[in-house]
Amino acid sequence: MKTAHPTLAEIQRVFDLQKSRQQEMASTTVKQRKQLLRKLHAGVLKYRTAIQEAIYADFKKSPAEVDLTEIYHVTGEIKHTLSQLGKWMRPRKVATPLTLMGSRSYIQMEPKGVVLIVAPWNFPFNLTFGPLVQALAAGNAVVIKPSEMTPHTSAVMKQMVEELFEPHQVSLLEGGKEVAEALLKLPFNHIFFTGSPEIGKVVMKAASEHLSSVTLELGGKSPTIVDASANLQDAAGKIAWAKFLNNGQICIAPDYVLVHESVKDQLISLFKEKIRSYYGEDPHASADYCRIVNKRHHNRIRELLEDAIRKGATIHSGNQIKEGQYVSPTLVSDLPMDSRLMQEEIFGPVLPLLTFKNKEEVSALINAKEKPLALYIYSKTQKHIRYWLQSTRAGNTCINHSLVHHNNTNLPFGGSNYSGIGKSHGYFGFREFSNERGILKQVLPFSPTDFLTPPYTNFKRRLIDWTLKWL
Repeated sequence: MKTAHPTLAEIQRVFDLQKSRQQEMASTTVKQRKQLLRKLHAGVLKYRTAIQEAIYADFKKSPAEVDLTEIYHVTGEIKHTLSQLGKWMRPRKVATPLTLMGSRSYIQMEPKGVVLIVAPWNFPFNLTFGPLVQALAAGNAVVIKPSEMTPHTSAVMKQMVEELFEPHQVSLLEGGKEVAEALLKLPFNHIFFTGSPEIGKVVMKAASEHLSSVTLELGGKSPTIVDASANLQDAAGKIAWAKFLNNGQICIAPDYVLVHESVKDQLISLFKEKIRSYYGEDPHASADYCRIVNKRHHNRIRELLEDAIRKGATIHSGNQIKEGQYVSPTLVSDLPMDSRLMQEEIFGPVLPLLTFKNKEEVSALINAKEKPLALYIYSKTQKHIRYWLQSTRAGNTCINHSLVHHNNTNLPFGGSNYSGIGKSHGYFGFREFSNERGILKQVLPFSPTDFLTPPYTNFKRRLIDWTLKWL
């Protein structure tokens, strides 16, 4: 599907338009911002079928899965924001020290200005319109650059944006690498990027040229721990669902499982049962099992599996790779640590299993890698749970579940260092697109600082000494 890409002149025109009218967006009231969000909510519901069809055309994702993982996230974000926006925008009083007696202090949230959202292909609607909700709630003008890998979805989103918003409010610019590069050369006030750590470095470097602030939602190898005390039936169902949803193309998907050696075989058997219960005897025929987004990523996963097999890995199920970007749900164990499956983020329906004997081994292995975006723990032993929470680092963690922390708009979502910078969702997303402007207002006609101005007499020196000692 081919689309007309904007010229450099058109990109500059859109940016200049939003810059020239950013104060108009910044000055919007709670009521006006809610009106924009309600209009967006109505638009999402109106285009629901078109969104489903577009995402199916891009990588055969079922309508039900589109509803659950794309549309619901956006409508939920809008509803939560509508219920809380008045409180978020209200100036927040803070304490004032005694040395500044006679004044009051507060924090006022103000928009950053003109922001750029660079969206990924794996959840092309959710991860475009989710950040858009937060940016609009904060009062910003927004330029969106969707992924060129999901052209049908991008076309529907462009139609939505043009119908729902004025160009100075929100503009969506389709295109490939050249459009992204042209946008990154512009002095946006903030850039929100979702994608790989490698491209995240490029975005951050470009942003540094203009001292633009960034939110980077990246990824990495998110581990799942299953100890001997875990409810294995429950763990197998939840991990398999989280891993093979969206064909494994999720930044917070369980990337590999660390399972206690005493329950490995039982867990593998349960995984196989769950895969059959979700997708039938032949997942290729299942309407609920989507595909890899394109041939390049399809070949990449093939190469990961071929590398693992050459190095002695054991395939327990799956490893069927067919035309049409199909890769079956695959379980693999006995992996050497230098295999590509254990070195690279998989981003596909392949689940490696490693065994451990004691809880210290687990932390050592996790900490030997970059901080993951998510860590999942399946255990009934509180001592183990506490140990792994204290001895590891991760962007977010679920205990006895997977993925669902992403659904809680009251939690900050995001990584740490290699897995991301900044947070999103709910208030945390609103704050990410805002500047917290600290304001001190002198109320009384005098201030204690009036007694500490030059010349520094003996009395003033004694007063300074007393202040250092007691205040």
